[in-house]
Amino acid sequence: MIRKLIFSIILILTSFACNLTATPPPNETKVPTNTVFSLTDASTSPAPTETVSASLTAVITDTPSGSKTPVATVTGLKAKVIADLLSCRYGPGPEYLYLFAFRKTANIQLIGRVDAENWNWLLVENSPTKCWVNAKFLELQGDPQRLPIVYPGIAKLPTTPYYPPSKVLSTQRNKDTNEVNASWVAVPISPGDYEDETMFNYIVEVWRCENGQILFEPLPTNVTFVTFIDEPGCSEPSHGRVFVQEKHGYAGPAEIPWPPYSP
Repeated sequence: MIRKLIFSIILILTSFACNLTATPPPNETKVPTNTVFSLTDASTSPAPTETVSASLTAVITDTPSGSKTPVATVTGLKAKVIADLLSCRYGPGPEYLYLFAFRKTANIQLIGRVDAENWNWLLVENSPTKCWVNAKFLELQGDPQRLPIVYPGIAKLPTTPYYPPSKVLSTQRNKDTNEVNASWVAVPISPGDYEDETMFNYIVEVWRCENGQILFEPLPTNVTFVTFIDEPGCSEPSHGRVFVQEKHGYAGPAEIPWPPYSP
């Protein structure tokens, strides 16, 4: 009887391990450093599809007109991985630190999303550590926009004990082009603290206004400034923050003082 029990446990652990891999998927690309970011989706990962389940609560979300209406939301969605390998990351995008990858056909449970309707990265619960995946590589059993908003707020990036946060030096707005420039204090990272040669030193997260809608974009960079588009006309205020990134985690955030709109 004891031998049968031990054998069953080994089979269960082996089955779970087969769904995970510690090697980053070769087909995932990170966002290159650019001066101006104005896309509605900064994720450049390639795009297959995925799966989900449900329990209802209520949440307030924006309608296209900018008004607020109650929407029935699910506390969890089931999904199946349809890519050969699907990376799960510490933050909601391909430029955040890599944790592990799910293999094709792995069944996962999704429990949250980012506070922006343009973003398609979702938080996974049933993994060794909660992490983020790209919904384009999932077969979903429901609407991911009905998941509760957990970022920013409930879901946190892991903190590094080795580096201090940066400090934002200045922000400027060009009223003619709607471009915002932000700069911050450099925090040099030791060569041994890079995850790999493609890791970015900073992740700048912005919730910016475009066409009357707040869009979320993580802007990776190795320099101490970024420029992005932020238009007037949204019912919610734009905001942003700067993280220092190294292989053990994140320092910060340093909040970006948002420049006012001027006529």
